[in-house]
Amino acid sequence: MQDWEAGGFGLYIHWPFCQSKCPYCDFNSHVAAKIDQKRWRDAYLREIGRVGQETRGRVLQTVFFGGGTPSLMEPEVVAEVLEAVRATWPMVNDPEITLEANPGSVEAGRFRAFREAGVNRISMGVQALRDEDLRRLGRLHTVAEAKQAFDIARKTFDRVSFDLIYARQDQTLADWQAELREALSMAVDHLSMYQLTIEDGTAFGDRFARGRLGGLPDEDVQADMYAATQEICAAYGMPAYEVSNHARSGSESRHNLIYWRMGDYAGIGPGAHGRLTLGGRRWATVAPRAPGAWLAAVEGGAAGEDPREEVSREEQATEYLLMSMRLAEGLDIARHAALAGEPIPQARIEALEALGLVRVESGRLIASDAGRAVLNAVLRDLAG
Repeated sequence: MQDWEAGGFGLYIHWPFCQSKCPYCDFNSHVAAKIDQKRWRDAYLREIGRVGQETRGRVLQTVFFGGGTPSLMEPEVVAEVLEAVRATWPMVNDPEITLEANPGSVEAGRFRAFREAGVNRISMGVQALRDEDLRRLGRLHTVAEAKQAFDIARKTFDRVSFDLIYARQDQTLADWQAELREALSMAVDHLSMYQLTIEDGTAFGDRFARGRLGGLPDEDVQADMYAATQEICAAYGMPAYEVSNHARSGSESRHNLIYWRMGDYAGIGPGAHGRLTLGGRRWATVAPRAPGAWLAAVEGGAAGEDPREEVSREEQATEYLLMSMRLAEGLDIARHAALAGEPIPQARIEALEALGLVRVESGRLIASDAGRAVLNAVLRDLAG
């Protein structure tokens, strides 16, 4: 068995367009007045064919439409893309096919069409359940619209996830605890919760640099918010299966687990990243970031010549360490040793065990709750 098979095989399709650019966002997303959806469909189909030639015979487990705002895609385009995917790869009996959506009323009305196209899981970018904070975050929807869209999604799809951002401006620990309990009362089965981070090159980053982004909670409050998140979600039967992700048993994101378990995944679309094992060698792939450049490259037949870098065994071992230790299931010690060519020194593990930050269980190295709260420090110690 090749190493990637321990993680599986998935497909990521990037739709780069949004209705507006959020001030905290450093993703590859763009606002465009007009989008030629047929032209984009044809480009996706061409790329699916190209990548399919390289990965012929593999069983595909997941498809993830990310963005940007993929719910702005015409459902007919999604349907044709998924038809091409099924014609290109054999798929598991119950593939997970996720589409990211914004909870505006326009997208909500399209949910049924997306389901008919083949989508079976929706990931909604709610971000906050307070109208004032939604405005600060640059979101175009209101809390009422978000709840209405979520209700429609729950009636349309068996699996619905939504994202929340915490440690927002002027948010207290009590505010976050109340908001999180409200979110959990909405019968969700998967929540992704991210601490607000201020990234260079974003509108928030510029404001922060000028001292105009006040009210951000300090590090102690942020840590308390993280701890409260773990406690409250666990009490609701949605423990963390990854640092920022909580789910009821069986509702974990299978696509994201492929990343964290270091499987193979093909990335299609502007700026999309991939990891593909071809001919016994593992490659990191990345597509041109600018939408126009990507489209021109695909239409010119040059997308297959994207820069590819081979990922050495040592780099694979490091990547596996960084990704797998984010998971509640932890790292397969034997798999890591096979990639690294040597095991993690026992003294490093024992020192972290003594501090209550990790444990060894059934051949796996697992970060404790306390260890996940300071995971970067744990990883530094393990990597030496």
